[in-house]
Amino acid sequence: MSRSLTLINSAVLVPVYRDVNERLRLVCIRRSSGGIHGGEISFPGGKYDPDDDSLLATALRESEEEIGLGADRIRILTELPPVETRSTGFRIFPFLGAIMPLKWVVDRREVAEVIDLDLESLAEPTMYGEEVRRYDHWPAPRLTPFYRVGGFKLWGASFRILHPLLPRILANEWQI
Repeated sequence: MSRSLTLINSAVLVPVYRDVNERLRLVCIRRSSGGIHGGEISFPGGKYDPDDDSLLATALRESEEEIGLGADRIRILTELPPVETRSTGFRIFPFLGAIMPLKWVVDRREVAEVIDLDLESLAEPTMYGEEVRRYDHWPAPRLTPFYRVGGFKLWGASFRILHPLLPRILANEWQI
């Protein structure tokens, strides 16, 4: 990505919890079709709004708007390093949050489905893959890593947020 590009600040929540069997779970979404990220697996989140008090406020607002996950059901564990998208011009500020899951209230304009993943299963070597991707705005094809999520691939900025975080969560670095 060209460094002359002005990046748009955005924020996401990386929601995790323990299920009734004490297994670690991760909540992702699959974006509705349309838009630059249509159909992709991601975390609840979106663009910073000038009315937001902070980037954390952005992540919390977007989580409530997209899947009905209110701030009262989220305990922020840490702010993670920002990630820049390589093609669409976003600087994403991720926040890891322990959540109390609920019946999701999905905004269908933005979210096609909520995906609840078992983190130990996601960490299995068979869930990791790589493929060569080519896009008009990339100078050359690139080997792109991803996680298999059902019939979809979690890749790009979401992968770059999750990949270094996954072993840390599984090692119980945070109280979840």
